[in-house]
Amino acid sequence: MYFCGMENTAKKIAEMLLEIKAIKIRPETPFTWASGWKSPIYCDNRLSLSYPDVRTYVKEALAKLIKEEFPEVEVIAGVATAGIPQGALVAEELGLPFCYVRSKPKGHGMTNMIEGEVREGAKAVVIEDLISTGGSSIKAAKDLQAAGVEVLGLVSIFTYGFPIADNNFKEAAIEYRTLSNYPTLLEVALEKDYIDASKLETLKEWRENPSVWG
Repeated sequence: MYFCGMENTAKKIAEMLLEIKAIKIRPETPFTWASGWKSPIYCDNRLSLSYPDVRTYVKEALAKLIKEEFPEVEVIAGVATAGIPQGALVAEELGLPFCYVRSKPKGHGMTNMIEGEVREGAKAVVIEDLISTGGSSIKAAKDLQAAGVEVLGLVSIFTYGFPIADNNFKEAAIEYRTLSNYPTLLEVALEKDYIDASKLETLKEWRENPSVWG
């Protein structure tokens, strides 16, 4: 489930991401994701790193969310690759150790899956920039658990809110929270004239069944 106790933050994040074009909404000429899904939206939160004001706001909002939701946290773990810079910024803000989790073991040297020093039994919060199906995030959390780390939960900047993601996190027994979400994005996009009301229905339909949309 996404975190909905910070409505002003959720709207501010959505507005910022739209303003810097980290989120693009284009239902008339859809994007194609790596999965093959057609999508009316494309989200690249890495662009926030290029804008100091946005970067700082995101960092502070993620840190605040973690302190409120997972106050026992002892280490921050980023998901490679987009979660690495966000995680490092948050770890610095909180004064905590940082590590990151690779998508696959390093192909040489120590062949590490987890980079950085993490003691067994440490209580970690995982940082991701974006949640779609939740697959890569859950894999990273499970890799940490396999190394003896206690994963308190995962936080991200944005979620599409797909039902499959909720199901995947529930099955994995991993809590997750996000700063902003798709319904809030549509609300802000309509208010700020990034879309008009005639586009809302198809945008809502896509989220309900993205694998067949378009």
